[in-house]
Amino acid sequence: MISLYKENSFDMENEYFIENLKKMKQTFDVNTTSRTMVSKFLENYSLEQLNKIPEGFSNNLIWNIAHIIVTQQLLVYKLSGLPMMVSDELVEKYRKGTQPEREVTQSEVDEIKRLLFKTIEKTKEDFENKVFENFQEYPTSTGFVLTSAEGAMVFNNFHEGVHIGIMMSIRKFL
Repeated sequence: MISLYKENSFDMENEYFIENLKKMKQTFDVNTTSRTMVSKFLENYSLEQLNKIPEGFSNNLIWNIAHIIVTQQLLVYKLSGLPMMVSDELVEKYRKGTQPEREVTQSEVDEIKRLLFKTIEKTKEDFENKVFENFQEYPTSTGFVLTSAEGAMVFNNFHEGVHIGIMMSIRKFL
């Protein structure tokens, strides 16, 4: 009887994991769509345009792009107590509350472009491998409280949508 209970417990755990993975697939599909939209800015705008801060704005296209990468890493990895894929220097330049201090170089744009999809691919792989075991609860500036890495990814999609909207506004002035 005890071994049967352990098998059933394992089956229930496995079913929960599979259901959660299905939900996360949708979250990652949305995030991939978001990142694809963002990648179009990198493909279609010059270095000068990526760096331009239009009148009335406090940042530019490239800051918004790097900011969404950094924010995803902070929300999902740092709050889970795991190493991030972005450098401390990148975090300091693009975290919440910062703004561009100087124009970025083409090599910096290339690094941001490389991280745009690589960070999401790694996050998806880490979810599949059950890497996210711990999470430090975090109240966002919107009032929503993040309690898990899964919730952080869902919130991240909302956050990226906000910044895509800002980027769409900025491009009208380039």
